[in-house]
Amino acid sequence: MSREQQAVARARKAFETGRSKCLEHRIHQLKNLQRLFTEKQSVISDAIKKDLNKSEVGTQMYETLGLEGEIGLAIKKLKEWAAPRPVGKNLLTISDTVFIQPEPLGLVLIIGAWNYPWAVTIQPLIGAIAAGNAAVIKPSEVCVHTAKVMEELLPLYIDKELYPVVTGGVSETQELLRQRFDHIFYTGNSTVGKVIMEAAAKHLTPVTLELGGKSPCYIDKNCDISIACRRVAWGKYTNCGQTCIAPDYILCEPSIQDRVIEEVKKSIKEFYTDNPKTCPDYGRIINQRHFKRIMNMLEDSTVAAGGDNDESDCYIAPTVLRDVKPEAKVMQEEIFGPLLPILSVSGLDEAIKFINKREKPLALYVFSSDNKVIKRMTEETSSGGLLANDCLVHYSVSSLPFGGVGNSGMGCYHGKFSFDQLSHLRSCLIKQLKMEGVNSMRYPPHTAKKLGWARFFILQNVDLGWIGRMALLAVMAMVAAVVLQNYLL
Repeated sequence: MSREQQAVARARKAFETGRSKCLEHRIHQLKNLQRLFTEKQSVISDAIKKDLNKSEVGTQMYETLGLEGEIGLAIKKLKEWAAPRPVGKNLLTISDTVFIQPEPLGLVLIIGAWNYPWAVTIQPLIGAIAAGNAAVIKPSEVCVHTAKVMEELLPLYIDKELYPVVTGGVSETQELLRQRFDHIFYTGNSTVGKVIMEAAAKHLTPVTLELGGKSPCYIDKNCDISIACRRVAWGKYTNCGQTCIAPDYILCEPSIQDRVIEEVKKSIKEFYTDNPKTCPDYGRIINQRHFKRIMNMLEDSTVAAGGDNDESDCYIAPTVLRDVKPEAKVMQEEIFGPLLPILSVSGLDEAIKFINKREKPLALYVFSSDNKVIKRMTEETSSGGLLANDCLVHYSVSSLPFGGVGNSGMGCYHGKFSFDQLSHLRSCLIKQLKMEGVNSMRYPPHTAKKLGWARFFILQNVDLGWIGRMALLAVMAMVAAVVLQNYLL
């Protein structure tokens, strides 16, 4: 057996022992995971510094702080999430116990991404643990140092049989995808997403795909342009633009393009000084392959700010492009780097048409002080998430589902959504062997009178208190007696 097969087999066997289903075991694992981020923060930060040039404060702010909050929420709410969920009934089932019982799916494969290697790998793991699953964790090989640290640290804090870490590149991932899982969770690009989905289809395995795409940002000419550009610049250049929900491009009217450029330039200087290359808060492109990919996008566009670069250091300065054409190279794929194209539109109508002609993005941003503009953008477009007058921060709200639509992905996670996504919500109905008179309406021979009774009992949904249910049961008992006496004939 290969190393990947062995990891999968051990995790499956560990799940079959049933220990991951115990709520106390789940909470214990989550608390241990929480302890990891307290005790090993410096180790985590050092590795990410080597991979992406993130500062220790930046690592905590954008990687581990959210995970600590997510774990705390799961520990606090787990008993509530895992409890049977009562549902409404019709008259035919009024005396029955009807509920939804969340249960673990089984063995989950989590394939992480390199841009936020802890955040987007461990957050699904939190949901998998909370839901009572086993999980094979495959960190991105692109973040070499972080993958190694993850492989070393996770087995020291959480059950290494239930939650093994498998490192490696494409061949190791392909070997994992040949194995049978009960759910696959992937964060990355749509090209690989299609490969994941094809592999999952062989076993009818459900998938959660967090993909990305070109997230548009419309700036209304009547908004506070200074604040809007400050927030866009923060959202765009955080992590050197390597964020799946970064604003990919700006749509605005030609009359405000120069103002937008100047305000973005001011914000770049404020955030990253006159020389971002020496600023500890400005990151680097992950590797030279991605450096070249991003630089190739500049060929047919006009640089309005930035553009400085150093291939040996994988450095590309925060860059703004003006008068960009829809057919430009930079508009043909997700940028995933610190280039900010500005495209001119005549107004809101053209902006909406422009967005709707393209694939549905993971995020959509609109800056306006006019609620009618925001409402139209909300109602007339489609995206994984929509945020008005800010960028990125919807990711931090655990009560909001985070996920894509169409080409930007399927499924969602965060908070209770992670728990539900990685659970089977089992439908349960517990009936007693009584009241056969009422139940006999479904038995042959079928008659018009039986159909009439069936319509009455099945189509009436009820939501009664305890006293109401008792009164209704008494009435139903009398009806059942009459029905049984007349045989529904």
